[in-house]
Amino acid sequence: MGAFAMTATCATAATAQDDKPVTLIVPYAAGGATDILARIVAKNMSQELGRTVIVDNRPGGGTIIGAQLASRAAPDGTTLLMATSTTLAINETLYKSLPYKPADFTPVGLVAAVPLVVVVNPSGNVKTLGELVALAKAKPGSLTFGSAGNGSPQHLSAEMFKAATKISLTHIPYKGTSSAMNDVLGGQVPMMFADLAPVLPQIRAGKLRALAVTSATRLSNLPDVPTVRETGIPGTADFEAVAWQSIVAPPKTPADIVKTYNAALVKVLNDPAVRKQFVDQGATVRTSTPEQLAAYIRTEGPRWAKVVKASGATVD
Repeated sequence: MGAFAMTATCATAATAQDDKPVTLIVPYAAGGATDILARIVAKNMSQELGRTVIVDNRPGGGTIIGAQLASRAAPDGTTLLMATSTTLAINETLYKSLPYKPADFTPVGLVAAVPLVVVVNPSGNVKTLGELVALAKAKPGSLTFGSAGNGSPQHLSAEMFKAATKISLTHIPYKGTSSAMNDVLGGQVPMMFADLAPVLPQIRAGKLRALAVTSATRLSNLPDVPTVRETGIPGTADFEAVAWQSIVAPPKTPADIVKTYNAALVKVLNDPAVRKQFVDQGATVRTSTPEQLAAYIRTEGPRWAKVVKASGATVD
């Protein structure tokens, strides 16, 4: 049955421009978390589909360059986009105008969620998230936090936390996670909400102190670090802030092509070896049907729009 199903999948895929390679556009530079996850998916989907899936990095403009390219591609199954929460849920509010419409993309499936970790320089006296909130309330606006950039998931997750806990923190945007992390390590900035992968070695080496993770459940990489929810801080009972990745196709891509790619994607993501690779990158596998992804995007857009508007963030 399994062999027949795989053969059928490959036969269906062949109808999408025969055996032409599939281009998976990644709207980020090579080497980042989204790129690494995309390459894991592309390699395994190539094997599953029986046709080559090539990663094409198109960074710039807060994912806009890659997204615009994908939105204008032919809906023939030869182009896919590794779309993130920034692409599909944040940019629509962050920018006054976009050269693409998030709702026009054809959903294929969710790929992963990337929780953040609240880290501080261990030279300070803050040892828990509760102590951080207490300090922020005692000295409103005096505490600063770094982020990967204005309107980034790291920035907006901190803004969401500020709103939930009713504290005042001052944002310092950087050009990327590494720059922000280096200043937290150096003590120039006391804290940040960071992707797990780049800060995990520093946490394990004792150079950064992890106060909490922003996911709904604890992470296997940091089993002793509580979730924000678990801290019991008023206003955080249902707190969750994660960046997420998905795969979408150009507008009006036919349903049979989407069905084929979703089936291959779900099978790949359910592979234990792939799941372990994701965990090593600080990501959690998430799978969905195309319809579930569409519904998720409709929910996430308004949720992040509220945070963007409350923060006053803009990049125009």
